[in-house]
Amino acid sequence: MADFHFIRPLWLLAIIALIFALYLLKKYRVNQSGWHQLLPAHLAKVLVDGSTKAQSLSLTLPFIIGLLAIVSLAGPTWKKLPQPVYQLARGSVMIMDMSYSMYATDISPNRLTRARYKAIDLLDQLNEGEIGLIAYAGDAFTISPLTEDINNIKLLLPSLSPDLMPALGSNPFSALSLANNMLKNAGHIEGDIYWFTDGIDNEDLQDITQWSREHPYRLNIMGIGTTEGAPIKLTNGELMKDDNGSIVIPKLTEKALKGAASRGNGYYARITNSSADIKYLVSQPIVQDEDKKSESAQTGDQWQEFGPYLLLLVLPLVLGYFRRGNLLAIIPCLFLLTPAQPVHADFWTDLWKTKDQQGQNHFNKDEFEQAAEQFENPKWQGSAHYQAGNYEQALEAFQKGNDAQSLYNQGNALAKLQKLEEAITAYENALKLDPNHEDAQANKTLLEKLKQQQDQQQNQENSDNKDQQENEDQENQDQQSQENQKQEGDQQQDQQEQENNEQQQSDQSQDQEQKDSSDQDNQSEQQQNEQKSQEQKEQEEKEAQAQAQQQKDEDAEQSEEEQQAQAIQAQQEKETEQKHKQLLNKVTDDPYLLLRNKMQLEYQKRRQNRSSVGVKKKW
Repeated sequence: MADFHFIRPLWLLAIIALIFALYLLKKYRVNQSGWHQLLPAHLAKVLVDGSTKAQSLSLTLPFIIGLLAIVSLAGPTWKKLPQPVYQLARGSVMIMDMSYSMYATDISPNRLTRARYKAIDLLDQLNEGEIGLIAYAGDAFTISPLTEDINNIKLLLPSLSPDLMPALGSNPFSALSLANNMLKNAGHIEGDIYWFTDGIDNEDLQDITQWSREHPYRLNIMGIGTTEGAPIKLTNGELMKDDNGSIVIPKLTEKALKGAASRGNGYYARITNSSADIKYLVSQPIVQDEDKKSESAQTGDQWQEFGPYLLLLVLPLVLGYFRRGNLLAIIPCLFLLTPAQPVHADFWTDLWKTKDQQGQNHFNKDEFEQAAEQFENPKWQGSAHYQAGNYEQALEAFQKGNDAQSLYNQGNALAKLQKLEEAITAYENALKLDPNHEDAQANKTLLEKLKQQQDQQQNQENSDNKDQQENEDQENQDQQSQENQKQEGDQQQDQQEQENNEQQQSDQSQDQEQKDSSDQDNQSEQQQNEQKSQEQKEQEEKEAQAQAQQQKDEDAEQSEEEQQAQAIQAQQEKETEQKHKQLLNKVTDDPYLLLRNKMQLEYQKRRQNRSSVGVKKKW
């Protein structure tokens, strides 16, 4: 009990007022009798004896009731509650003007360089929440989506220049529309847009005013340059000239920029050599969600208040003052003494928060599985399952909706489940409902490339397997042919030996028959037989040598074919490696080239998907 204290200790001063009130009540009841309530005051003085005393009033019970009520209001506590800490829910987008007027030299070294440094200073001030970057000239392009990593944006800022933009001119309305989609898709109902520019045309001012009326985002503008202006010095050192050959001198349209910022509920500041301009732009209140405002407003330690529980003791004491039904005062005591069934831990929470609000609390604490069980909204439930890695359950939840965002989330879940074709179909359906959904278009393009790579890899594997199978079949055929040739040679040799044996037996028989006739004939016949036998042996040796030479030639031919196949395979691997090296050499790590190629491709797609629009010309 060392931490016992009162949250509102000044309420204890009411005990003095309680004692004074009970004293007055006691004094009034003692000096009055029951007849004073029935008789008029002028008659009571005459008819009622002043010495008559009313029945005394017990003040013990009222004092206990009043004391418990005052202590309850003072807020007794001794238990500290955990204090949640929330990250700032802030969405900001920086818009950089990349028209050629930013090369003007009225501020040193030029407007573009100073705008880059000021943008980096702004990033250091906006060190919380998500920040995105957009650049525009004749059209607007997303340089960096909303991210909490400001270092990534700092790396991209030095690469921005008018020479990078695929379309000349100035179209700030397209940049504001792109910033609106970026914040809206990220779920930011409110946000801040920081626009670095050196001026706008009167025809642009009307579109910007209409945009400010239709969108809740604050438009903060920093004017880059001076009202006197200066020539535009291009990267090749020449000064920009108009169609008549006159040198172009763009001036800062400060009045128009102030009006645009005012109508956009934002601030305007001209660029200075100090950080006063940045501090002025970010001095407005930070945008927060309503449910986080109340949490962030709770400063200091939070203590659990036990005062309301004391009021439960007051209820049975108050019931005793009813003239009728005094026995009812016993009923609350019986309820307190009767053992109750265990109550679910969330019963008290369910009285004050909906299931979706409870799920949101779990979601903010990264307790995604508990949040999915609490959420009743299918979109929120699907998001919780998705964050928890339960993509099957997330897909089932997202399939309950048919809007563009639900179809986009279905595509994300299907992509995680490696169902690329179904994911691409989901993204296409989302784009049919919302053609401006950039995230769905980007994911669809990425999955199509991934699927194409997988198909190419599968075709390559099938081709390799087919070639390998053909080589194996060829080797089996060659081996079978060799075995057949060898078997035929063996059969021919056996047949030759058998014929020789038969001939030898026949000769022996003839010799035996003619043996008696003449010894000379026998000797001659024997010589002939020996000569034939010798000739047969020589023939057999020649055939064996020829067969061995043929087998050797076949083995050499087979070995040469295998070597050729291995050489072809090695050549193919070498060519594949060279192709990979060539592809890698084409990949550049220069941010300038990457941004230029990215915007060129995006600009070409836009021109194909929409009708040509006249470019607003501004130097």
